[in-house]
Amino acid sequence: MATIEMHGTTILAVRRGNAVCVGGDGQVSLGQTVVKGDAKKVRRLAGGSVIAGFAGATADAFTLLERLESKLEQYPAQLTRACVELAKDWRTDRYLRRLEAMMIVADKDVTLTLSGVGDVLEPEHGVTGIGSGGDYARSAATALFNETELSAEEVVRKAMAVAASICIYTNDALTIETISSD
Repeated sequence: MATIEMHGTTILAVRRGNAVCVGGDGQVSLGQTVVKGDAKKVRRLAGGSVIAGFAGATADAFTLLERLESKLEQYPAQLTRACVELAKDWRTDRYLRRLEAMMIVADKDVTLTLSGVGDVLEPEHGVTGIGSGGDYARSAATALFNETELSAEEVVRKAMAVAASICIYTNDALTIETISSD
């Protein structure tokens, strides 16, 4: 029996000035079929002080979000520490090692990309993207970031529209969350 590969998701984060914005599309595809168009792949954690967006297998991503929430309770207001501890568990735990997902997480101070191979990466220029359309969105966001004075949210919206117009696994049903340090 052939396996059906699940595709989809574009998650983009842009940090500009005193704000960070994370946006995600809503499309879930199974093979060549769109099975859901309005999935919520961006969520708030830690009482709203952290935004997390996920790409990959949904059940795996929910497991990781729960683990991250637990790490944030253990290390309040220490997003980087919580993410490093999660990445350690993700690499060493037999169950977690099999999870297929990536995450972008952000709070008022830091934006991080997490992967199952132990990566906890902070973007160099305030823009990062993951998922099937992540490179398209990140490229568009980088150009908009460097060539305009648009807000973080405006950059995310425009860059996600570019990704949706190029990537067949990305749509324009966006979930957008912003944290401002004002």
